[in-house]
Amino acid sequence: MSDAKPTILKIGGSVITDKNGELAARTEVINRLAEETQKANLKNLIIVHGGGSFGHPTAQKYGIKEGLKDNAQKVGFAETHHVMTVLNGLVMDALVWHNIPAFSVAPSCCVVTENGRIKLVEDAVLKMLLKMGFVPVLYGDAVLDEKLGFTVLSGDQLVSYLARKFSADKIVIGVDTDGLYDADPKLAKNPKLYAHLTLSELGKIRKKLGGSTAADVTGGMLGKMAELVPAVEQGIPVAMVNAAKPNRVYKALMGEAVEGTVIEKE
Repeated sequence: MSDAKPTILKIGGSVITDKNGELAARTEVINRLAEETQKANLKNLIIVHGGGSFGHPTAQKYGIKEGLKDNAQKVGFAETHHVMTVLNGLVMDALVWHNIPAFSVAPSCCVVTENGRIKLVEDAVLKMLLKMGFVPVLYGDAVLDEKLGFTVLSGDQLVSYLARKFSADKIVIGVDTDGLYDADPKLAKNPKLYAHLTLSELGKIRKKLGGSTAADVTGGMLGKMAELVPAVEQGIPVAMVNAAKPNRVYKALMGEAVEGTVIEKE
């Protein structure tokens, strides 16, 4: 039985899938991340993964995020959830194969949102799993919504909620860049990596890059950051590392020095 504060590991969909393909999983990366998780052997861990080329194209095709406007979308809602369970199955395969007592928890079965924001989470099962030493594995999912009928719940919103709910020790975010830069590292020449940021510094960067459009400038990074701010405000540090590079996630889980971006309250 474990009462230690959990660590939350978020694996980006862009890391474990090829976003240019459709339903294209990077099984060798999934396998390596399972290996690193096993090696870290944390006693209290929650894993959340993104959708990448599984969830996103389907959700976009049917306009799931905007909510139920037409009965024809219902099969799209079902399909979006289903393809996420397929990707989740591949992640679960790797974790269980590496002797991790991972247990899949579908957000669509325990989370209800209102206008896209988490309103209700039935967390009795999560609490018991953690207490018994299991590793709950959740993911970005198509969920029911009190105002919209249904919507898409991002893994990042889920991570922030769970971190606050379970007073997490830390959040480790595995992305496909080395961390947070002052410009899109995939487009800019010589972008500068921020190694350490306080909340106020992060606020200034978000202003500098200009509100909502900036989310697109940095490949959705600022959107991620906005979701995580409430957790950091609660004193939970965030380490953002490149999960596409071997051992970065392992080191971050172990609290070792690793290239990336650390965001702390002050």
